[in-house]
Amino acid sequence: MFSKYWLVIRDDAKRTFEVCGQVSNENAFTNKTYGMQQAGMNVSCMTPPVTGKAASKEAIKISGYTWEDGLWDRLEKEYMRIRMQYTDDMDFE
Repeated sequence: MFSKYWLVIRDDAKRTFEVCGQVSNENAFTNKTYGMQQAGMNVSCMTPPVTGKAASKEAIKISGYTWEDGLWDRLEKEYMRIRMQYTDDMDFE
């Protein structure tokens, strides 16, 4: 069993990706990506294991996608904007 996984986010609309880092438990990352998908964003994630073949961020390549530096930050800001807009549209009584 692998002890660490890479966190890879993909923007499927723009065909870009970014390797966000590595962790031993990727649950929060995948849950946030799922939330983005539920909000209507066209994103997906991968959590490949850290191995000898993929020992560095630069070694990870995704066919058909290009690297975008700062992708995760951009997607998080967009997700927060969507969530805030949803909250503003709600009527609280």
